[in-house]
Amino acid sequence: MTAMTTAQRRPRDERPTGSGDAGTFHRRLLDALADAIEENGYKNTTVGEIVRRARTSRRTFYEHFSDKESCFVALLNERNEETIRRIAAAVDPQAPWQTQIRQAVDAWIRRMESSPPVMLSWIREMPALGGQARRLQRDNMEAFITLIQTLCDTAEMRAAGVGPVPRQRAIMLLGGLRELVATTVEDGGRPGDLSAEAVDAAVALLTPQPS
Repeated sequence: MTAMTTAQRRPRDERPTGSGDAGTFHRRLLDALADAIEENGYKNTTVGEIVRRARTSRRTFYEHFSDKESCFVALLNERNEETIRRIAAAVDPQAPWQTQIRQAVDAWIRRMESSPPVMLSWIREMPALGGQARRLQRDNMEAFITLIQTLCDTAEMRAAGVGPVPRQRAIMLLGGLRELVATTVEDGGRPGDLSAEAVDAAVALLTPQPS
């Protein structure tokens, strides 16, 4: 029997990884991990499951990621960066300050609603992972803190007495919203069901206090 070549052993849809293919395989692997988390959760997802869904090989996976955790970190970093962009774009800095808060929280809730299992893995499972995941968690928290402080440091917000927002208050707001959404999803609810309560809580926390 003639020995199979590398090209023959490779899955039918996989071509040798060149500069043009690298981004395609990276995208497919991230999407495959997200789909696997949606169906089975992060803990029950294996590298084998990721490559099967991505219709590629373990060799290609390890050309892009050192392990499942690094793939997870890349996925969450991408999702959080997109969430920050969506929130920033949703807020009208000329609107009344309560409206701006509602726009920001509603945009955040919509992002959580788009993929609750991935969101839950981000909140619950990432903190227990290794160093690169913990660094991502800290970096993402800093990015969201900066977002809140930037959104609240506008002429409309300052005129209302809202900004600038202290770092500690931004952390409390982020932590409260994350835990509210996580417990709701764990109990079988939908992030979208929390929109009104989340907005009211954010407005209450950011409402200027009398001297």
